[in-house]
Amino acid sequence: MKNRLKVERAERNFSQSDLAERIGVSRQTINSIETGRYVPSTVLALKLAEVLGRTVEELFQLETDD
Repeated sequence: MKNRLKVERAERNFSQSDLAERIGVSRQTINSIETGRYVPSTVLALKLAEVLGRTVEELFQLETDD
């Protein structure tokens, strides 16, 4: 699964720690999502979308092999 989390975060001048604190997870969780090592739960994806002012579909896209 591809994601635009790093781009959207950077556009708002949020560090990984800033974003993590806003949604109640660790900085390592944000890093793992950004690098594609971890696919977030639905609840976490919705929280990310809300904080970043985007829809889940704008943040995450399926790849052909998903």
